[in-house]
This record gives sequence, structure tokens and C-alpha cells, in this order.
Amino acid sequence: MKISQYLLALLCPLICLTSCKKDADEISSDTKSSFTLEFEHQVNGAALALNTTTYKNAKGEDFKINVFKYYVSNIKLSKADGTTYLIPESYLLIDESKPASKLVTINDVPTGDYTKIEYTIGVDYARNFAGAQTGALDPINGMFWTWNSGYIFVKLEGTSPQSTAANNLLTFHIGGVVDPNNTIRTYSTEINAANPLRIRTDAKPNMHFIVNAASLFTGTNDVSFASLNFTMGGANSVIVANNYAKGLFRLDHIHN
Repeated sequence: MKISQYLLALLCPLICLTSCKKDADEISSDTKSSFTLEFEHQVNGAALALNTTTYKNAKGEDFKINVFKYYVSNIKLSKADGTTYLIPESYLLIDESKPASKLVTINDVPTGDYTKIEYTIGVDYARNFAGAQTGALDPINGMFWTWNSGYIFVKLEGTSPQSTAANNLLTFHIGGVVDPNNTIRTYSTEINAANPLRIRTDAKPNMHFIVNAASLFTGTNDVSFASLNFTMGGANSVIVANNYAKGLFRLDHIHN
């Protein structure tokens, strides 16, 4: 019994030392790892189903959604000590019709504990006027106005019996970067310090966001489809952008 206790006394410091060294290696300044961003699309708490499900807006008007996609860009992570990391070339196009686009891996992120995330809803000013681009910013994705030299930040299309447009269509193409009709908006959220985003070399955490498509139509100004059912930039797009700036995204949980 005494021998076992003696061995245990010797092993404990070694175990602690090994554990501490391992953790230090995982979060040293020159190590990098990855994490995933997951976007779950809903409409006021109900799963988003394109073309089929009927939803209600804040005015009690029925509507269906046929297209829902948007840009997330310029992703920045912050630590509790105030240091930040801007993920380079982070331009993501999230499309409900393409499930793979809703689960995105972000690579080469310095290890550490991050307590805040923020990103642009849309595309920054400079890239709106940078000419033909590739990847998520390729005009082939249907999110670029060739006639207006800029990107559509959020696109929602559908139908509503209350819409006065032809065939009861809803067309919300939100974009524009020039005042007074600038629709670039930023989302940011603090992360619970008890469960920060832990980037480690031996773990790939997941950040799960709930995305509420109905937020385009409620918030600062509740939208009635009888009076607003079509916008491609301009003052009406500002109304919609001000709505979703406050309610489009919600960080639901983190799996570390």
C-alpha cells in the first residue's frame, strides 16, 4: 500500500507537467487550427423549407420563400485581452438551396480562447467595386448587379397573397454601399466566457448560428407585403437591412 502511494505521489506531478505542456503546445502563438461555422435557417423558430411551407410575417400576412441566400464576410475573432484576428479573404455565400454552404470550415486560425465574433452581413465597400472576382464573389453565383456594379448582400424571393406584384411575387434584393442607401451591416456577439471558442490543435470546435429569414420583415419597421414587396437597393432596402441587422443571426451554441 505504501509503495502504491509512493508511486502515485511521483506520478501526479509528471501527469500535471505533461498535461500543462500539452495545453501550452496547443495554444502557443505559432500554432494554428480550424473551426466550423454552421448556419441553421429558420422562420420565426420554424425550419425553413423552400417552396412549400407557408409562414406569417409580423403583419399576419402569409408568405412562402423560394430563394434565400446571403453573404457573410470579414470575420473577426477577439480574445478577452482585446487582441483580435481578422480571417483573411473570408467571403462566404450561404445558400439555403445548397446544404454544403451552410457548414463552413475556417482554417489556419491561431490557437487560443476567443470570446467574441463579428462579421459583415454583405460585402465590404472596396470589394463592391473591385471588378470581376472569383469564388464566393464570382458573378456566376447570381449575387452581383452588373448594371449597378455591386453585390446583393441578402437575397430573398418568394410569394405572398398580399403582394401586389405580378404573380404575387416577393423580391427582396438587398444591397448598396453609397449613402444614404448604404446597406452594409455588421453582426457581433459576445461569447460566454465559461465556454469560449477554444481553438486547439487537437480539436475542431463548431459555432452554430440560428438565422431567421423573417427578420427581414420585422424589427425597426414591420413590413407589409401589400406596400413593400419589391426592392433592389435604395431606400426600401435600407428599411429591410435595418431590420435584419438586429435579428438575422443568433449564436445558439458552441461545440468545443
